[in-house]
Amino acid sequence: MGRSEIEEVMEKSEDINNLERLPEGCISDVLSLTSPADVCRSSLLSNLIKSAADSDVIWEKFLPADYQDIISRAFYPVPSAALSKKELYYRLCGNPLLIDGGLKSFQLEKSSGKKCIMLGAKELDIAWGDNPQHWYWRGYPGSRFVEVAELKWSCWLEIHGKLETRLLSPNTLYAAYLVLKFKQDVYGFDEEPIKANVKVVGRAGGINSQERCIYLSPNGGKGQNVARKRGDGWMEVELGHFYNGEFGDNEGREVHMSVLETEILGAKYGIVVQGMELRPKADT
Repeated sequence: MGRSEIEEVMEKSEDINNLERLPEGCISDVLSLTSPADVCRSSLLSNLIKSAADSDVIWEKFLPADYQDIISRAFYPVPSAALSKKELYYRLCGNPLLIDGGLKSFQLEKSSGKKCIMLGAKELDIAWGDNPQHWYWRGYPGSRFVEVAELKWSCWLEIHGKLETRLLSPNTLYAAYLVLKFKQDVYGFDEEPIKANVKVVGRAGGINSQERCIYLSPNGGKGQNVARKRGDGWMEVELGHFYNGEFGDNEGREVHMSVLETEILGAKYGIVVQGMELRPKADT
């Protein structure tokens, strides 16, 4: 270990000793100004800091301000009263919570506590979605929703979703994704560009509108906006992104997402749509 590394360790040890001299309440206040990931790391330092890092005072600050309202909308009851705030936080991070009649799912990003919301296929506006000759609704292994939408056949692809921006975390850059799977006999999507649009609509009309071409093909496509595998076994393609500002700025605003192919009009079938997801955009 070189001299600079030794000095760094000594400085960190001194900082820890100074922090431990504070009352536990002060330690909790300091930790609450950090992030969930920082608190978890600090809980390994000493018993005093670990006790402060596990307190309900800290973890309630990491939960969304409206978490009680969200839990009250759960499709299945959540025994939140029996859980510590830390246990509740990690439950909401690890298990998507179905809300609003099971049509949406809610989850927290583990490292930051930011909200992630997916609109299930039943919550989307799908052209000819109610026509059994074009779309088939059924359960699907690994889906968080009771039903998904399977494209049987169509020459016209049009899917829309929308969500009030006040339901998302403020001061956060969000990305919107179409979440889907490809059946073995998928057809009509190879190298065919499909228009995707994400825009925020408010009292003053559309703002921050973004349009791009995406590729819904299991084999990728010509551009960067192709379907990629997720950790849960599904595929996703980014539709666009937007910045969600302060709470007061979001009143009366909605984010609108769309996937549209109405020009080439070739036969298409074999995709399974689980929904559209909004989550904080990872740094690239």
